Amino acid sequence: MSTLWGLTARGICQFNDKILLLKIRSNSAHDAEKWEIPGGKVKKCEFFDDALKREYLEETGLEIDVQELYNVVRNDYTACKTKEDVKSIQLIMKVSCDNDEVKISGEHDDFGWFSWNEIDEMIAGELLTPAAIMAFSKD
Repeated sequence: MSTLWGLTARGICQFNDKILLLKIRSNSAHDAEKWEIPGGKVKKCEFFDDALKREYLEETGLEIDVQELYNVVRNDYTACKTKEDVKSIQLIMKVSCDNDEVKISGEHDDFGWFSWNEIDEMIAGELLTPAAIMAFSKD
């Protein structure tokens, strides 16, 4: 069987010196109750910045502007529906928004705006998804 490769776009949005994170549903098959950077899969024939804007709007209700590349990480997983192994490249972008009025979708149980120190504590406490930990660890 051939290897499947996926592309995900995520956006680090800083507003009033805080970073937006979303808490994954408690009944999720992957990373339940962990905090993640908003974003999602890029569809076939879709530009990644359009995908990021679409995913951000769906997940948070926020319209964003994509600013610059922040990091690139690889996060492999097993697809829930097909049980196939997927090697996922995640483009982590810096994004901006005009307000902090978040309206989360059913994909998440909660959201929060966190300081960099709080994010460091969340990393130490293993409260973030593996991809988010890798994204924030720019070593």
